[in-house]
Amino acid sequence: MSSRVCEPPCVSAAEIDAYLSSLPELQRSTLEEVRRRILEIVPDAEQGMSYGVPAFRVGGRTIAGFAAFTNHLSYLPHSGSVLKTLEGELGDRKRTKSALHFPPGEPLPPTLIRHLIEAKLRATG
Repeated sequence: MSSRVCEPPCVSAAEIDAYLSSLPELQRSTLEEVRRRILEIVPDAEQGMSYGVPAFRVGGRTIAGFAAFTNHLSYLPHSGSVLKTLEGELGDRKRTKSALHFPPGEPLPPTLIRHLIEAKLRATG
C-alpha cells in the first residue's frame, strides 16, 4: 500500500487502470472504450482519480470523468451546466444534473464525447 498523499485528483493513469481492472468485463471494456475516446480528443490530458472515480484534467481543470455503478455507467462532465447545454444531443439518455448514464456494452459515441468535452472547455474558459 502506498503512503503517497495527494489532493484530488491524484494524477496517475495507473490509478485508472486499477479502477478499471476491478470491474466486471462488460463495464470494464465499455469504460476502456470511453477512456480511449476521451484521450483521442484530449491526448495530453492528465489522467487520475478525482473523488474516487477516473478523471481527466486539462490545464489543471477536470474536464471529464466516468464511473461504474451497479445498474449503469456514468459520464461525468464535472459541471452542472454542460449536460443542460447539450440537451438536444442527449436524446432519451437518462441523466442527472451532473452525470449522463449509459448501459454497459454501449459506450457513448465519439461525437457526443467530443461535444461534451468542448462544452466543458468553453465553460471553463
